Amino acid sequence: MKLGLLQCDHVVTELQSAHGDYPEQFKAVFERAGVSVDWQCFDATQKILPDDIDCCDAYITTGSRFGAYESLPWLTALQGFLRQLYQVDKPFVGICFGHQLMAQVLGGKVEKSAKGWGIGVSFNQVKQPKSWMRPFKPEVDLWVSHQDQVVELPAEIEVLGGSQFCPNYIIQRGKWLGIQGHPEFTKAYSRDLIKLRSEKYSPERVREAEYSMAASVDSERIIQWIAAFIQESLQNP
Repeated sequence: MKLGLLQCDHVVTELQSAHGDYPEQFKAVFERAGVSVDWQCFDATQKILPDDIDCCDAYITTGSRFGAYESLPWLTALQGFLRQLYQVDKPFVGICFGHQLMAQVLGGKVEKSAKGWGIGVSFNQVKQPKSWMRPFKPEVDLWVSHQDQVVELPAEIEVLGGSQFCPNYIIQRGKWLGIQGHPEFTKAYSRDLIKLRSEKYSPERVREAEYSMAASVDSERIIQWIAAFIQESLQNP
């Protein structure tokens, strides 16, 4: 499977030496999950996007510090590319920011949530099981780092999983899949990121996040789900 990684940000310089940039994080979790991928990376923040949509079988986005609703030249270009993907029915998976961008491109609404920041581990329930969710598990627990949420859903979209804090956590429309959590994060990276950004959060939220870190996460399982989702999408023209 040839997968195009649309990079929408970079890991901050202070953390790159210990944790790598986003392409390294994605490659590492796919390897841990036993999913073989031929990667092609595109730095969308520099307006570097595929000249040929068919150069990859499917595309996946990284997270980002930016908001899907911001007016940025590179983001406008990326949204245009995603619309082209949708028009030709190309499989796409949006992670965190990409999940939000997917919803916005399809006609939904994203904004900063009144519930505040989600950090640490998020605990979610699968509401609509799918055939590609294998091996199946009714809970989806992943690292998160987000303040924005999808607050209005596009038409004809399915909500596959969520929680009280983030109801629209996993969404699907045809060959497009959005996941609010970060399967590519590790515990060490999440902890260092929270420490670096601690001034953004309330002490109570930091304490909750620290306690959540004792939980097991489903990172590798979610990568297996993503791979199966893409494979099924490619087999169903």
